Amino acid sequence: MHKGYIKTAAFLGALSVMLGAFAAHGLKSIAPEHIVASFETGTRYQFYHVFALSLSAILFKTYPNKLILASGIFFILGIIFFSGSLYIYTYKQIYSITSINWIVFLTPVGGLLFIAGWLCLSLGIKGEGTDAKQG
Repeated sequence: MHKGYIKTAAFLGALSVMLGAFAAHGLKSIAPEHIVASFETGTRYQFYHVFALSLSAILFKTYPNKLILASGIFFILGIIFFSGSLYIYTYKQIYSITSINWIVFLTPVGGLLFIAGWLCLSLGIKGEGTDAKQG
């Protein structure tokens, strides 16, 4: 499983660089500063958690347990919910879409998923998780 996390982290890392470049060059010309700032928060947290996902993959080789596996899943889901909701929010604001107002409720869910990932990672390296097969 650690190889899958590394591949996913690499893809999400490349995506965060592309989205960050878009924010710096394209988005600033079509969106107000507060919308750009929200989008940049999404890219920044995505990039932070790419490193967290990579760390989960690396640590899984030494501490192969379900908590380390769970940390990676939580980091991936956190990126989808937290960063993804901020990207959709930006799109919604630029194009004045009112039908997806609920999207703002996904951002804090993503934050909670990030926290869960960090807690699982912490507990997993203490060896408190149950063994899992390496993959």
